[in-house]
Amino acid sequence: MQLTVIHETSYDYTPVVETAHHMACLQPIHTDHQTRLSHQLDIQPAPAQCSEHQDVFGNHKVFFNVLAPHESLRVTATTQVLTTPAGELAASAPWESVREAMAFNAGKPHQAASEFVFASPHVQPHPDFSAYALPSFTQGADLMQAARTLMQRMHREFTYASESTEINTPGREALHQRQGVCQDFAHIFIACLRSLGLPARYVSGYLLTQPPPGKPRLIGSDASHAWASVYLLDPKGQGLGWYDLDPTNNRCGLGTPGEDYVTLAVGRDYADISPMRGVIQGGNSHQLKVAVTVMPTHEIEAAQ
Repeated sequence: MQLTVIHETSYDYTPVVETAHHMACLQPIHTDHQTRLSHQLDIQPAPAQCSEHQDVFGNHKVFFNVLAPHESLRVTATTQVLTTPAGELAASAPWESVREAMAFNAGKPHQAASEFVFASPHVQPHPDFSAYALPSFTQGADLMQAARTLMQRMHREFTYASESTEINTPGREALHQRQGVCQDFAHIFIACLRSLGLPARYVSGYLLTQPPPGKPRLIGSDASHAWASVYLLDPKGQGLGWYDLDPTNNRCGLGTPGEDYVTLAVGRDYADISPMRGVIQGGNSHQLKVAVTVMPTHEIEAAQ
């Protein structure tokens, strides 16, 4: 499936901002199920300096400075990607085997995925998370199947409520109130797995949504999305790769939940891969607007 993603971020400042230093993480990565065909980043006003960098997780980041006074900032990322369906697996290793493989022992071969077992800024393992997860992780259960069962339970038991949390809402609070947004669900899911000693990472991206029957797609009406992935081993202990799970939509698959998903970046949690962040001088108050469009490329071309 060929998709076009347009991600527009707008800041309006009062009073003017004298200087600004920003980081943008808005270029979708290449994966086994996704090929980036083109990407363009437009920044207004034009930055005085701009540099690109690939972080430790393989994400593409742009650092830019705006050194002239400005009342607004507009950052528009336009990307075309080619996606393929998710991979499927018949079975994976029991979850206890994966936990043992990821545990540190002197002299044992290093597992790269083990870095995703530990706490991170927005994901703090806690007995509350393991208690919620354990009914899905019975003794000897296949890790892939156990993770899918946990995802299905969250999809049934949690309510999507757009104003119920903020980015700094603790994961345990969202767990106990059983509501939040996709970002909360991803963090809770990851915390459940890490609390059991399993490697899990945060995935940011986009999802192609379908308009109501008879209605056109609305430009700018979509949103960023987030889900999680767990690292699987086969029954012989060999790596199978990252298995993606989306508790918000009850979708999963090897490498991607589906070809209607676009993976933007991966990290330990949201803090590693926020789309925009920065430091400004001036601008005591600001208004932020984000508009996202995800459409099949042929529809974008037909509309132009």
